[in-house]
Amino acid sequence: MKTKILFTFILLLAILPADAQCAMCRAVIESEESGEVAKGINNGIMYLMIFPYLLVGGIGYIIYRSRKNARTSQN
Repeated sequence: MKTKILFTFILLLAILPADAQCAMCRAVIESEESGEVAKGINNGIMYLMIFPYLLVGGIGYIIYRSRKNARTSQN
């Protein structure tokens, strides 16, 4: 139990910022000097990446809940 808590704590501390861009977008945006557009593009890409994880997590939770309910109804 302690190792799980320690692992989770270390995982939360080890978060690094991610720059997610395709090569073409990066080349076009790096030509701009202020970098504000690049930050906005990076944030937009990161927000778009959240939805597949939410969908997979939601489906996983629904399956978990249905299997848990099936087990309790058998007993």
